[in-house]
Amino acid sequence: MREFMHHITNAFYGATGWNDDNTYKELNATARELIDFPVPRGLRLTLSSLATPHFATSYQLGSVGIVDGSISYLHSTVPLTDIAAQSDRIPLPALLRSYRRLHDLGSRESSQRQPGKDGTTTEPPSHGSVSAACWSLGKNGSSLLYGRLYLPQSLLEGLVVRRFTPALQVQLSAVSERSLRNGGTLLGLVQYDKGKYGVEGLASTDGGLLGIRGLYNFGGDCSSAAMPPASITNSAQNNGNVQLGGERERIYGRFSAGGEVYYGTLNKSGGMSLGARFATLPAHRGTPLTATLTINPLMGNINATYAVLAKDYCSLATRMEFNVYSYESEWAVGMELWSNRRPAGFLLGALPSNQPERDPEPPRRNERSFQAKMEWRLDDPKPEPKAPKTEATLAATENMEEYRGVLKARLDQNLRVGLLWEGRVKSLIFSLGTGVDLRKLGEPFRSLGLEVQYSS
Repeated sequence: MREFMHHITNAFYGATGWNDDNTYKELNATARELIDFPVPRGLRLTLSSLATPHFATSYQLGSVGIVDGSISYLHSTVPLTDIAAQSDRIPLPALLRSYRRLHDLGSRESSQRQPGKDGTTTEPPSHGSVSAACWSLGKNGSSLLYGRLYLPQSLLEGLVVRRFTPALQVQLSAVSERSLRNGGTLLGLVQYDKGKYGVEGLASTDGGLLGIRGLYNFGGDCSSAAMPPASITNSAQNNGNVQLGGERERIYGRFSAGGEVYYGTLNKSGGMSLGARFATLPAHRGTPLTATLTINPLMGNINATYAVLAKDYCSLATRMEFNVYSYESEWAVGMELWSNRRPAGFLLGALPSNQPERDPEPPRRNERSFQAKMEWRLDDPKPEPKAPKTEATLAATENMEEYRGVLKARLDQNLRVGLLWEGRVKSLIFSLGTGVDLRKLGEPFRSLGLEVQYSS
């Protein structure tokens, strides 16, 4: 389960218009979250609060053999006023959904440029919904400070994010603990995102690591000949189908290609990787899908993933890995299934809990007219008058359509199964999961855990 502080950090990126998906390290994010989701171990309780629009706290207590916990603090110079912080109001898909759709880059390219004092123009952030105030904050500089202390091992981690311009951002993350080499590590990232391409430089004290990675986007909304999303939507509404460039039902998506090169100055070793991704854009009317391919030529590893949002309530992913030197291969599949029923009703196939079960209506005797008898058919059904929807009916409909939880499952080539049920009960968000080894049917359950979160 994503923690509350992760939810707040994403809100900071959204408020400042930063697109974290437009980086090489997030190339396989969709398949990774659908397959490699963490399964809780033991019992863990988390209490969090967004005390002010600029300050958030979180306290965690767990028990896995020993009692441990953590204390977290977060400060943002950007007021986070448009985020639901209460655990009973946070939309579950925004917090728990694994399939990640790409944001449109057309908002950066097609939005009106804002003139500066010297007569020059600068580009707005990549999110089209960012307000002028957030644009000004992202342009003039905004910061995020985060710290977390783990007890009883006294491990301290921190994160500093500084936004200098709408396209330039710097991150510093550190971990301090006596058992680590040199007492801790420090990692610095310099990120430059222009929408069509993004470059990231990194430096770490762990091994004196230096690296650079980048991602270039082309096709789809990056192409100058492509239709803007608004035109696509209007064309689809007028013609009744999706038409892009005169072709019917063409897949509308974006290609991304990139790579990374890194070198350890202390251990005198390096590495590199190349990757490509194709993902459909929000304007695509068909089934959303994401396909990636990454290659590590030095180690001989090839990784291919495919993820699809089959329905709004069902996501599927598969991953295949192969090594050309050892001929070893691995595979894994993952699934995410949303439901608006309670766990018992979801497993037993019962009706949704907020829909009362009704007695079957007695069969009605249909009296056919003379014209219908002559044509060997039934009379056309008479339309029943629809009652006007009141505010209570609308609220009940919205509550009906709200998802109550999600079931996540994965399976790999070693017949190891991961099961996770995440949902909400009253004001508590919970995560119940287990790991099963099908090769050891005598003792199949390898782990079992429950996490409960409450935020205000």
